[in-house]
Amino acid sequence: MYTTLKEVTRIAEELNFTVGAFNAHNLEMLPEMIRAAKEMGAPIIIQTSVDTAKYIGYDVLVSVVKTIAEEEMVDAVLHLDHARNFDDIKEAIDHGYTSVMYDGSHLPFKENILKTKAVVAYAHKKGVSVEGELGTIGGTEEGIHVEENDKVYTKPEDARTFVDATGIDALAIAIGTNHGQFKSKTEVNLPLLKEINAIVDIPLVIHGGTGVKEEDYSELINNGIRKFNVGTELLVNWTKTAKESFGETAVNKSLRYNVIPANEACREIVKHKIGLFMNVENPIHIG
Repeated sequence: MYTTLKEVTRIAEELNFTVGAFNAHNLEMLPEMIRAAKEMGAPIIIQTSVDTAKYIGYDVLVSVVKTIAEEEMVDAVLHLDHARNFDDIKEAIDHGYTSVMYDGSHLPFKENILKTKAVVAYAHKKGVSVEGELGTIGGTEEGIHVEENDKVYTKPEDARTFVDATGIDALAIAIGTNHGQFKSKTEVNLPLLKEINAIVDIPLVIHGGTGVKEEDYSELINNGIRKFNVGTELLVNWTKTAKESFGETAVNKSLRYNVIPANEACREIVKHKIGLFMNVENPIHIG
């Protein structure tokens, strides 16, 4: 079923797991990502940057995700990630995206509240979920770079104020993760997560998930993480596999024989991550 972020995170909260949110960097990898979720019996969030949405086409992405979700009987969300421009958000909503993220984390606190609140007002009228962000996450995302020294961790009291004032459906928090990190793993601030989760009553989101140690997943999930972003790991492995295939192929061999292995590499990553995100070794109710 083609559904919303609010709906899949509600189910994740009830059963104490997190929903994998996987960045699609091209149209080719997308069907295998959704089919991987079907194999695992789990919902999936397909997310795109604004640039990817414009490259492929909002209408095309909506049609493909909606069609495959319905044919494969998978709960799938189509989410616009890290959008900072109201016009881009409106375009995604008007074309049928079911979830959007307004990233006002670079703005002064009050401005972030006001602009996020405006997005929520428009999106909720259309039945679309909204993710906000508070604090800054390091690394590089779609050409926007945040230096390590410029990172700002999410303050628990600010998080509660932000959630109450904006009406968002999910909150991305800064607890030490980095966008684009794949050669090393980060030390997430678990005590800070616990503080935030204790006073915020909506789903929490991890960005820069490729750089998070897998052994930390359960602790994160058990403390309120209900959406877990993975992008760089898919991009790196798709590209590595495609380079190997294209490097060995005859120039007149069908392109699909070079692209299919790259898509399959993404499918295996999605399956592996979802298997961990389901949090099967932990109870449904915590506390």
